[in-house]
Amino acid sequence: MEEPALPPSVHETNRRVFGAELGAEDVVDRILRDVRTDGDAAVRRYNEDLDGVRAPDVPLEVPQAEIKAAYGEVDAALVEALRFAAGRIRAFHEMQLGHASKSFLRDGLGQVVRPIQRVGLYIPGNQVIYPSTLLMLAVPARVAGVEELIVVTPARPDGSVAPLKLVAADIARVDRVFRAGGVQGIGALAYGTESVPPVHKICGPGNIFVTIAKKKLFGKVGIDGIFGPSETLVIADAGADARLVAVDMLAGAEHDELATAVLITDSPELAKRVSAIVDAEIGTLKRAEAAQISLDARGGAVIAASLDEALELASDYAAEHVCLHVRDADKYIDRIRNGGCIFAGDYSVESIGDYTAGPSHVMPTGGSAKFSSPLGVHDFLKVTSIVNISKETAREIGPAGAQIGHAEGLTGHARAIESRLDE
Repeated sequence: MEEPALPPSVHETNRRVFGAELGAEDVVDRILRDVRTDGDAAVRRYNEDLDGVRAPDVPLEVPQAEIKAAYGEVDAALVEALRFAAGRIRAFHEMQLGHASKSFLRDGLGQVVRPIQRVGLYIPGNQVIYPSTLLMLAVPARVAGVEELIVVTPARPDGSVAPLKLVAADIARVDRVFRAGGVQGIGALAYGTESVPPVHKICGPGNIFVTIAKKKLFGKVGIDGIFGPSETLVIADAGADARLVAVDMLAGAEHDELATAVLITDSPELAKRVSAIVDAEIGTLKRAEAAQISLDARGGAVIAASLDEALELASDYAAEHVCLHVRDADKYIDRIRNGGCIFAGDYSVESIGDYTAGPSHVMPTGGSAKFSSPLGVHDFLKVTSIVNISKETAREIGPAGAQIGHAEGLTGHARAIESRLDE
């Protein structure tokens, strides 16, 4: 969650773009200032300087014709897989909505629950494309009833947006897509530009620069949360399948170099078997280098004295993903007090949760699962309180209120109440 040491390649980019050695916060401040002042021109300039987009004549907004054409560039089976995932995500969040806060009015008091009108979604990535994240953000927003969904996402050097993103956006019924990556995209959503309308809330994960921008803009717009690198915590007993544990660890580590994948077990023998399988299979991954760096820096196995201690450690760590590779796993769900999502049992694969289980995979990280929740329909709803009491009720509850007003020295408050009592 804190500002990390930036790699040499990022320092070189900062010197080239800004003419100075700037830290991440200084970079964010400059980009947000420029977007607020110069609008589209600043977004285009940073798209080119930071994302390498060399397409000055391409509009920031992706037209519907380009979105429709994207279907022809994506394998038909993959399109159907995205539609299947969207259906599963929609079904879960419709079920969730049925259990969410509801509007009510009782004895003159109540609340109205309404969807946020316009939400901006940030979808990262060009080297790695995340259509699943787009579905996991947009579908719950649609279920909640958000009126307008705006996506900003990095474009490729020729100005195009990856067809897979556009197909996912269309399946999720996103209204508009804009070519604006990183901080300039976040700033455009917050301030609005000639092309990008300002939104009421921004949702979606990103790199350290996007995270800092969201933190700085909180209050100007709503923010879903501050998301750090992905975390996978596996709890396994002596009877766990070592290969299933190992592949779950590898899946967690391949997210990126800053990801965390940790095993907690009461069996030293299992830890050794898992380690050997990880070493044997890591080289077969397409993102082997990222997974290896992740595991070398942040991975490992913790040997607990007992399963009880393992569960206590897991609750204290409060990981984004908690995988239970233990006998009768469902019996231990209540023992994990803190976690973004609990995957109980061999077949409750974290990776299915990333794509087609249903709950959103946008979840709290960095220990924030102790006080926050996965993204869901509640993130796109807001509550307005209602006071609609009768004269009789005002006379019943007003005198105490007036007395408190006088005690606080707010005589205007007290008189406003008393004027009703004298009628």
